[in-house]
Amino acid sequence: MSRYRGPRFKIIRRLGALPGLTSKRPRAESDLRNKPRSGKKSQYRIRLEEKQKLRFHYGLTERQLLKYVHIAGKAKGPTGQVLLQLLEMRLDNILFRLGMASTIPQARQLVNHRHILVNGRIVDIPSYRCKPQDIITARDKQKSRALIQNYLELSPHEELPKHLTLHPFQYKGLVNQIIDSKLVGLKINELLIVEYYSRQT
Repeated sequence: MSRYRGPRFKIIRRLGALPGLTSKRPRAESDLRNKPRSGKKSQYRIRLEEKQKLRFHYGLTERQLLKYVHIAGKAKGPTGQVLLQLLEMRLDNILFRLGMASTIPQARQLVNHRHILVNGRIVDIPSYRCKPQDIITARDKQKSRALIQNYLELSPHEELPKHLTLHPFQYKGLVNQIIDSKLVGLKINELLIVEYYSRQT
């Protein structure tokens, strides 16, 4: 299954706010009037929707998400928490959480177009797994810095999670530590996602 490229409002009407997918929000009831009314949801549907929230927020294909679930399952610690940590430490998500991109798709584009350095070297793989003490900067080019300056100005000025530090005037971010899974950028029940995949096998 390929990465979703359709209307983003269609997704957030169905699943709720997904800040990684789009910075826009539905406008009151006028944008929600076509939301389907349904009775009690089945347990399968509840688990499926939690999985879909995760997939669309982080901009993953089904195959990519399944791969992360398998990696998390083999790691030490609760599978759901490890899964969230793996996704949060992706380079595209780190850029988004720093405010150097307004959405994860924007962050992915910055990386793909070689605007980003990690520890002084160009990294053009959005799924690059950041580690503690990694230094993330804009490439020393006018276009790269102009793009990131624009995103920094547009991004909501929320308090950064403590695993990150931003130096906006230097177009630089620092990864201080592995994120605490309680500080992920999405309200999600990771146990339901683990249950969803455990029941598929």
